[in-house]
Amino acid sequence: AMRFQLTCPRCQGRGRLANSCPSCRGEGRLSHPEAVEIRIPPGAEDGSRLRVPGKGNAGSGGAPPGDLYITTRVEPHPFFQRRGNDIHIQVPITVAEAALGAKVEVPTIDGPTLLKIPPGVDSGKTLRLREKGVLNRRTGLRGDQYVELRIVVPRIHDERSKEILREFARLNPDDPRQGLFDQH
Repeated sequence: AMRFQLTCPRCQGRGRLANSCPSCRGEGRLSHPEAVEIRIPPGAEDGSRLRVPGKGNAGSGGAPPGDLYITTRVEPHPFFQRRGNDIHIQVPITVAEAALGAKVEVPTIDGPTLLKIPPGVDSGKTLRLREKGVLNRRTGLRGDQYVELRIVVPRIHDERSKEILREFARLNPDDPRQGLFDQH
C-alpha cells in the first residue's frame, strides 16, 4: 500500500474552518493509504516511467489529484540476460550432443522450446532463436534469443567408461592444438 494525500473532507481543501481545521491542521489535505493496481506492459525496461492518472497527491485549495508516476526496477534473472530486446542465455550440453548433434529443450521467456544443435559444435558457439526475445512496444516486433552452448565434460569414475574414451581417442587422433606452435 502507498500513502497519498487526499483533499480534507472537513474543510474541502481550504485548510480552515472557522479557525484552523483540526483534521488536516490547516494543510487542506489528509494522508490516506490506498492500494493501487498497476499493469506493467510487456517489454518494460529498467527505469521505465509509468503514469497512473488521478492517483497522485490532492491539489491544494480543493484542486483535483495529480498523477502518480512509477519508475520500474527490473530485477536480474538467474539465467536470462536482457540486451536491448534480445535475450541471452548459456545452456549446458553433453559431449555426445556436441559431437553428434541433438535436439534439446531450452528455456525461453515464453516457456521451453526445442533447439537443434548441429553435429560437431564447439563450446561457446551461439545459436539464435528468432523472435523469442522481448516485445518492443514501439515497433511491435520481438527481439531474438541467443543461446550460447557450453559443453559439460563428464566426470568419469568407472573403468569401462574410461576405456571407451581411450578407444575413442585412438579412433579419432585429431589434435585440436595442432596450429598453435606452427607460427614462430
